[in-house]
Amino acid sequence: MAIIKELRGKNPVFGANCFLAENAVIVGDVTMGDDCSIWFSAVLRGDVHSIVMGNKVNIQDNATIHATYLKSPTVIGNHVSIGHNAVVHGCTIHDNVLIGMGAIVMDDCIVESNSLIAAGAVVTKGTHIKEGELWAGMPAKKIKDVPQHLKEGEIERIANNYLMYSSWYK
Repeated sequence: MAIIKELRGKNPVFGANCFLAENAVIVGDVTMGDDCSIWFSAVLRGDVHSIVMGNKVNIQDNATIHATYLKSPTVIGNHVSIGHNAVVHGCTIHDNVLIGMGAIVMDDCIVESNSLIAAGAVVTKGTHIKEGELWAGMPAKKIKDVPQHLKEGEIERIANNYLMYSSWYK
């Protein structure tokens, strides 16, 4: 069973059909929708501000989701994949987004729908990524618009695959 902790009177709230790996950690003011999966060694720490996730969100192994004390909550939309070892901190991620492995998305960033953050990218504080853009690098910069084959072949495929993978563990 995952480590689920109440903190300062706030308990994590889970939607239907969610998978929580045995060593995932979910603390405090965390709310997730249906069909979400929190994978091995992932940490969602709603101790200093809220973390709100929509439906069909997968937080992959070793990823960290946090917020900024009394300032910046973390809001994650629907059909979002957050890759292995990624850090998502005090920002807003809209629907149908892929955050690549090892990427970092910092405070007060906005990542609009149908966007892709490349593996290893560092999206610096306050960056606004427009709908359908692909960003990469350190610091991250817009590379191009996300081509249709990546929207369907990566963003949608990975979100759907993680829903399937989580069913294997139930």
